[in-house]
Amino acid sequence: MNRKKYNRFKNTLTISLILTLFVLSGCGVGQTSSTGGESKKNTIINIGVQGKVGILYYAKNNKYFEKAFEKENVEIKWSEFTSGPPHFEAIASGRLDFGATGGTPLIAGQAGGIDFRAIGVTSDGEKNYAILVSKGSSYKSIEDLKGKKVAVAPGSGSSNFLYMALDKNKLTAKDIEIVPLQPDEARAAFENGSVDAWTIWEPYLTTAIYQIGAVPILTSEDINLLSPAFLVARTKFTEEHPKYTELFLKTYEAARKEYVKNIDSISKELAATQGVDQEIIRKFNEKTNSILSPTTKEFRKAQQEQADFLYKEGVINKKIDISKVIDNSFVENALK
Repeated sequence: MNRKKYNRFKNTLTISLILTLFVLSGCGVGQTSSTGGESKKNTIINIGVQGKVGILYYAKNNKYFEKAFEKENVEIKWSEFTSGPPHFEAIASGRLDFGATGGTPLIAGQAGGIDFRAIGVTSDGEKNYAILVSKGSSYKSIEDLKGKKVAVAPGSGSSNFLYMALDKNKLTAKDIEIVPLQPDEARAAFENGSVDAWTIWEPYLTTAIYQIGAVPILTSEDINLLSPAFLVARTKFTEEHPKYTELFLKTYEAARKEYVKNIDSISKELAATQGVDQEIIRKFNEKTNSILSPTTKEFRKAQQEQADFLYKEGVINKKIDISKVIDNSFVENALK
């Protein structure tokens, strides 16, 4: 891989986050209109959602949060994101209060100085990632991708998976040509042959397997990758509204339990409204293994190991202590 392109890929997210902080340093804290304590004024809570399946999307469609916060005189606003990194740009500008992302965007966000807290774990991530090649491709292993073009979203959990997969197979990012693309762009490039492989996460992973016959040549299970996904919150919001933060988590858990309990009917409903095969949704949810948990010692250790690895690879430009952004107090109270 061209060294210039390699460095540009490594620094894309960190640079964008630093620039976001610089440009927005004089801005307010977004649309949350209260000023300390629980609001006596109208408060707007901004929630980010990613993808068209999963707990938050289900909760959004069924107005779980709107109903839960109705008596609190709180308005819920939703924003859709293509991947984790844009969540943190929105948190930095005060435009987002809560969201859900993989662990790698947390690491990049912390390295970029974003003020946020990881307030709960939603998945262990063990089955979330894979490197895909086209049906009938001659590429059978990651070693076959030497010198080939591999699409991946920079700063996403799939980029961390790609780096670790290369490392475990005695390769580096310089052995391939990384093409930084968001999921929709990457799928188009993958389908038209502009890239040779695609490193991606769920639900895009299962969707590509079922819809276009994509073939996984290496998965996160193959390298025993524990890569927890998190609920994240803007720090200032949690400090001003601890009660609302706990209510957010309680509402998420209520939606999660209902989702898991009625997955067959919900899969059928989502398939009808989203135009996606029911089997894709069922398989995705089976692999995701949704939970709501504090960040345990095991999850903390896995997250720190990822951060150390990304620092060693030069993906982030400073060592970080991930415990600095973890706050289990809200989820522990919510789950009592």
